[in-house]
Amino acid sequence: MNKAQDKEQISRAILHTLKEGQKDTFKKIMKDLSPYDRSLYYRTVPRKRRTLFLEWLNMDQLVGLLRYLTKNEQLRLLNKIGPIRSTELLDLMKSDDLALLLTDLPEKDVEKLIAEMRAEGKRDIRLKMKFPKKSAGRAMISQYVWVHESYTVEKAIDKLKHFKDYADYLNYIYIIDDQKRLVGVASYRDLLLGDRNAPISTIMATNLYKVRETTKQSDVARMIGTHDFLSVPVVNEEDILVGIITADDVLDIVIREANEDIEMLFASGKEIDFHTKPIVATYKRLPWLILLLFIGLVSGSIIAKFEATLEAVVALAFFMPMIAGMTGNTGTQSLAVVVRGLVTEELSLRKSVQLIFRELLVGIMLGIVCGVVISVIAYVWQGSFVLGLVVGVSLIATLIIGTFAGTIIPLILHKFKVDPAVASGPLITTINDILSLLIYFGIATMFIDKLM
Repeated sequence: MNKAQDKEQISRAILHTLKEGQKDTFKKIMKDLSPYDRSLYYRTVPRKRRTLFLEWLNMDQLVGLLRYLTKNEQLRLLNKIGPIRSTELLDLMKSDDLALLLTDLPEKDVEKLIAEMRAEGKRDIRLKMKFPKKSAGRAMISQYVWVHESYTVEKAIDKLKHFKDYADYLNYIYIIDDQKRLVGVASYRDLLLGDRNAPISTIMATNLYKVRETTKQSDVARMIGTHDFLSVPVVNEEDILVGIITADDVLDIVIREANEDIEMLFASGKEIDFHTKPIVATYKRLPWLILLLFIGLVSGSIIAKFEATLEAVVALAFFMPMIAGMTGNTGTQSLAVVVRGLVTEELSLRKSVQLIFRELLVGIMLGIVCGVVISVIAYVWQGSFVLGLVVGVSLIATLIIGTFAGTIIPLILHKFKVDPAVASGPLITTINDILSLLIYFGIATMFIDKLM
């Protein structure tokens, strides 16, 4: 039996236990599944059976399941399990996951959800919600182990043992002074190999990397990726340790950022997946398409303006889709290169200029190669050297401009603190369509006497 058949069998078994009220059998099946697999099977269950599915899960299983659902699915789950269990569930969630769940919700809805939480958790989440979206303050967790600089190595190890549940989240122990300012860090390895009677200050590293509460999450991800850290401490303006961001949290950030960039690159809307209802997917995609529709009408007006040129040389119409399509494609390719570069590197002015000139050179080389090829094809196909020259020169010019536009637009947006991914593929393509038609018909009009 292959994996697909095995999953189908388990899915049918789960549905059967729900229909027949076989709670013990259901619990046995769930016990052997990972949290991710539980989320997959939860989605396969008909909506009318999901309330019972959730009711039969224990609280730890619910916490694990919640982590692999979209925000909308999480909110629906909390509604299904009722206020008592939902409060217990929120208390058990990691504070960074809870902050992500509550992001973008109206303040009154946030207060309603956290109203019955424990005072400590409620205070923590209210503090996080004051930080900017996608900041380190939103992503940090408060479960970390710190020791005073006066501790010995042995006393630090004893504290780690006492807070063993917190220690699951990191491989470092952070050292603070009397004012709770971060002064050093030590790894578990340092503790194990160090002299147990020595002050921890003798083995701690003082030249450490740290981030502010307002640091962008993408910058934190870049730091951890560059230096291979397992966690990074978060401090406030007074250098007081307030939290940490772990590598697994950064992985979530990177995946979430990548998904958002892909969604914006293709203007598909946020949180649209296999399980999104058609009406919701339509609603999220429609604004972009309506905008692009009206921008696209400009292309039609350009063609109408050059109607006389097109009527005089009908063969020009044969190459319109190719010119527009090639220009849009090269612009989208440059856009993808720039967006990826902005995520993985810190672009200075010098690097930006180098990138622009490199992409410009790429556009010139692409244009020359593709222009020569299409010139030969146009000449052989239509038997007109001038037509081949017009099409070839137009393609060279439009590919250069398309590549330049795909590079410069996201850089400008980034300069003005706008996510460059909003310069989506469809938007770049539409703009380049307009530019390519203007260039193509402009050049054709210049040579109209020789084309006829």
